[in-house]
Amino acid sequence: MQHIYHLLLLLLMLACALLSLLQLCPTSWASSHPFPIDGRVLELDESNFDSAISSFDYILVDFYAPWCGHCKRLAPQLDAAAPLLAKLDKPIVIAKVDADKFRRFASRFEIDGFPTLKIFIHGVPIEYVGPRKADLLVQFLKKFVAPDVSILESDVAVNSFVENAGTDFPIYIGFGMNESIISEIAIKYKKKAWFSIAKEFSDDMMIAYDFDKVPALISFHPKYNERSIFYGPFEDNFLEDFVKQNLLPLSIPINYDTLKLLNDDDRKFVLTIVEDETDEKSLKLIKLLRAAASANRDLVFGYFGVKQWEDFADTFEVNKKTKLPKMIVWDRNEEYVLVVGSESLDEEDQGSQISRFLEGYREGRTVQKTISGPSFIGFLNSLIGIRTVYIIVFLVGVFMLIQHITKQDDDDNDNDNHQRGKHRVEDDASGSVAQSESRQAYQPGDKED
Repeated sequence: MQHIYHLLLLLLMLACALLSLLQLCPTSWASSHPFPIDGRVLELDESNFDSAISSFDYILVDFYAPWCGHCKRLAPQLDAAAPLLAKLDKPIVIAKVDADKFRRFASRFEIDGFPTLKIFIHGVPIEYVGPRKADLLVQFLKKFVAPDVSILESDVAVNSFVENAGTDFPIYIGFGMNESIISEIAIKYKKKAWFSIAKEFSDDMMIAYDFDKVPALISFHPKYNERSIFYGPFEDNFLEDFVKQNLLPLSIPINYDTLKLLNDDDRKFVLTIVEDETDEKSLKLIKLLRAAASANRDLVFGYFGVKQWEDFADTFEVNKKTKLPKMIVWDRNEEYVLVVGSESLDEEDQGSQISRFLEGYREGRTVQKTISGPSFIGFLNSLIGIRTVYIIVFLVGVFMLIQHITKQDDDDNDNDNHQRGKHRVEDDASGSVAQSESRQAYQPGDKED
């Protein structure tokens, strides 16, 4: 009987263990999970969020607020992107959470502004900083589910890879290279570029990509029509330096999105401010900036037009009286420098003027400036979450209130001390009068009967 009891107990333990495995592995053991992949945006809350995150390898979550105008404009873009992402070989699901209604829950993920997008990869959240238009968003997210390094076995495969990669990220193709040489770098920079190895290719590919020997690593930006070739050496830091220096175009147009791309780049930033970045004069100048950037890879070159971003121009003391184009070197914080004698560019021979500017900067003929306050604070506010601004204002208000209460208490204490001092003076005066009267009524020579 005791043996039967132990056998039943063992069977019960095995059953419990099996049920636990079914719950821990819903996609592989259980028949299905409660979240369909039908191309619709999932509505999540604190009751089903963890279950959804564990059910999908890739899920993009929009933390929004119903009253937020930016959230309302983003919603149809996510609705349009969701069915396209659901059709991928490794589908990406889009979900949303009302972070205003479930504030305490959203605080787990440090949500301080709306909308905030995070992509959860195998349950690990990563801040999404890519484009938010439906087609660009799909192109960006496809990188997360693509191989770290794509292996291309023919010219057709090379052309197909380039076409599918799109135009928004730099593309690296290694011809005649071993995959192991670039695999670690590809993993490190996967969110910023496409990486591939062409194992089989014809002479036509060598002509098309303009290289004459192998191994060779080709880098190009389809959007900016820029290309670089690296023949080695492929050891130490040379390869990674090449990859890092080519993640950005030679001269990058500055806006809210491209500024974020500079966060991980520790190079100084040569910034050229023009009147209108789209006019013919500016386009000619941009070509000269690209040539300068190609010869000065230790610096990042960028430009923007006052017409396109007037508020940002104000931070560098650019106004209607400023002679443009103006060149500065910015540390992307609160300091920038002007080069003495090269504060602005004339229309003639701008290539030589750019060279003199760079020469003056490297020789230290500079004047340090601080970014102007009000406009820069407004710019910072546009980059950080509005809830963070509210918290700062609230804390300042609390601090001022405490100061006011403390001051009022001090004033009250001063008044009390003044009144007590006044009473003591009056009491002392009364006592002195009474003592004086007593002395007049009784003299030492008098005697009582």
